[in-house]
Amino acid sequence: MPEISRFFGIIVRMFYDDHPPPHVHVEYQGQMAKLDFNGNVLQGDLHSRTALRLVRDWIDLHTPELERDWQLAREARPLAKIAPLE
Repeated sequence: MPEISRFFGIIVRMFYDDHPPPHVHVEYQGQMAKLDFNGNVLQGDLHSRTALRLVRDWIDLHTPELERDWQLAREARPLAKIAPLE
């Protein structure tokens, strides 16, 4: 599963040929969650409100890029890295 971004100890990945709705897989301190591009938790839990807020802020800033990567993943093409939060 390609890593598309990393910031503040948070790793964001996207699977190739993953099922809809479009989403990212997020890992933080061994905890995992799937979030859609609206920031809704689809599965799992990060147990850190701060980490979840940071991921949601990042998604809000990069939704068009995430949508582009989702399309690339569906076409089995290399994904673009997305800038981290700073």
